[in-house]
Amino acid sequence: MADVDGSWNCTVKSPLGDQNLTITVTSNGNSFTGQAGGAMGSMPVEGTVEGNTLKWKQSITTPMPMTLDCEASVEGDTLTGQVGAGAFGSFPLKGTRG
Repeated sequence: MADVDGSWNCTVKSPLGDQNLTITVTSNGNSFTGQAGGAMGSMPVEGTVEGNTLKWKQSITTPMPMTLDCEASVEGDTLTGQVGAGAFGSFPLKGTRG
């Protein structure tokens, strides 16, 4: 299993501009728990670990209430993936272990 644990300094390229956030990940077998925090507040997250891939859902209220579908792969100290925002499409997610 890949080393996915740690604190990740991430940027999502959204239509509203770059959204910076920090995601902490603590894996336990095929699942993980952690926190996601940025300019719009902080919230707990939990999801699955499949090899070096993390998958989770994250609810937001700003700029409007919606649930984001997130998936990211870890290669060393780099995280890359996508954030799905329903009808608004998907946005690139990139980060580095902090």
